[in-house]
Amino acid sequence: MTRMTAAEAAVHVLKKEGIDIAFGVPGAAINPFYSAMRKVGGVDHVLARHVEGASHMAEGYTRTKAGNIGVCIGTSGPAGTDMITGLYSATGDSIPILCITGQAPRSKLHKEDFQAVNIQAIAGPVTKWAVTVLEPAQVPRAFQQAFQLMRSSRPGPVLIDLPIDVQMSEIEFDPDTYESLPAYKPAASRAQIEKALTLLNDADKPLLVAGGGVINSDASDLLVEFAELTGVPVIPTLMGWGTIPDDHPLMAGMVGLQTSHRYGNATMLASDFVMGIGNRWANRHTGSIEAYTKDRTFVHVDIEPTQIGRIFGPDYGIVSDAKAALELFITVAKEWRAEGKLKDRGAWAQECQERKQTLLRKTHFDDVPVKPQRVYEEMNKVFGKNVRYVTAIGLSQIAGAQFLHVYKPRHWINCGQAGPLGWTIPAALGVCRADPEAEVVALSGDYDFQFMIEELAAGAQFKLPYIHVLVNNSYLGLIRQAQRGFDMDYCVQLSFENVNCPEINDYGVDHVSVVEGLGCKALRVTKPDDIGPAFVQARQLMHEHRVPVVVEIILERVTNIAMGTDLDGVNEFEALVENVTDAPTSIASLT
Repeated sequence: MTRMTAAEAAVHVLKKEGIDIAFGVPGAAINPFYSAMRKVGGVDHVLARHVEGASHMAEGYTRTKAGNIGVCIGTSGPAGTDMITGLYSATGDSIPILCITGQAPRSKLHKEDFQAVNIQAIAGPVTKWAVTVLEPAQVPRAFQQAFQLMRSSRPGPVLIDLPIDVQMSEIEFDPDTYESLPAYKPAASRAQIEKALTLLNDADKPLLVAGGGVINSDASDLLVEFAELTGVPVIPTLMGWGTIPDDHPLMAGMVGLQTSHRYGNATMLASDFVMGIGNRWANRHTGSIEAYTKDRTFVHVDIEPTQIGRIFGPDYGIVSDAKAALELFITVAKEWRAEGKLKDRGAWAQECQERKQTLLRKTHFDDVPVKPQRVYEEMNKVFGKNVRYVTAIGLSQIAGAQFLHVYKPRHWINCGQAGPLGWTIPAALGVCRADPEAEVVALSGDYDFQFMIEELAAGAQFKLPYIHVLVNNSYLGLIRQAQRGFDMDYCVQLSFENVNCPEINDYGVDHVSVVEGLGCKALRVTKPDDIGPAFVQARQLMHEHRVPVVVEIILERVTNIAMGTDLDGVNEFEALVENVTDAPTSIASLT
């Protein structure tokens, strides 16, 4: 057998589990672990500027490629509490990340030692498992179990807390014979699949709702194959966007109160049957449950048993991994098609396409200051089908989801359930590290951008180039719009006269100077016709300097983006497309 420190054994396990990169911030209580990484080798490291940033980098890394698991590392106390937001975000969207924290010595845990906090208790509600390992010999097995848990059933994050004396203690461990534990994933039975398919086949106007679970299980191709076999149109959720290409004839649009398409909502309201696969029925997707479920039959397929019936009771539920269910759905559908049992859905699919080609929002505005819709029109023109978009929350994210186009899974990387401000920059860096050859484009409003702007320095230091589209209206725009219901505009303005930058006309922070001070490149745009050329120039600067490049676009101060409280009650505040030929970046021009 081989003697080594418990921390060294943990690093060996990381490597055996396929980990070759970690994001973190070292400190006294985690230094033995960093020493082990240095000695063992094979695990690279990106030094974050904030420990929460490290957790979001890990999220971005996981979300980029099937099988990835991001690792974030911090010292004790506040490092662990800083990463709670990242753990919450990962839990909400079923994203496996491993958070490793240092801890005070075991003998000091009950003595209010410096930076000693019960992180196990704090992290418990936002992880699949949180543990402070008190016995050195248990360390490699705790890591082994962590990977099994993260991959099993509904994916999610784990936190392992290591007292400093545990890290440094020597144990017996043989890394050469280490094996991963098999992950558990429930699978549908044939009888369940046949019953669900019977319900679908009996319907006149069925839809498939594809959630993030389809992407998590790497089953997007199967989803498309199943849709094509049955002829049933697909509604992706925000987390499932990209499961089916936007220009596919069976892509019927996103549904929701905010991140939605007019044609998607109209199609949902016209349907009589919905099969959800790997989705949560999130409230921003459904709106009023009464309106969402009225006169419709529902089948729900999800990997997590307690998700079925959590929001509303479906007519039929199946506990299954999305990939396992879709494989069997395809098998049975092929048999039924060969027997002539499947209905022809051509008329229903055509009806959905007609809505898709006509129920559009206008994007082409020549106003100065710039209207945000024009920004997304120009993004569609410049960035191709292979771009990976990264965004977090706010009017920029909502409008982006209404106007941008996504063609592949994992090419819309968005924190859906938690929506923490500041997520975008570090997540984009994690995406860049996971796929260095990709064109990564992040999207932020000014407040999200300012939350963790310091992480741009990590992008410059570690050569993680991407383009960051910063739409600046110097407002907490989504909150301002929400305050309309309270007849106020209170504590949400970010504008002030910047004595060092009078040319930005009271828009407050001089983002260009800050970005350049952090070692990156930045461009500022004030006219709509300059947006596209700025994106092209940003791409050139990104390739030349291998750093993040920010394109700041000065928007009009107030724009209300379409949203509402029910699917049939979405308020349209801006002009709609009346003639499809006037919509050069509409879905109609892509189909």
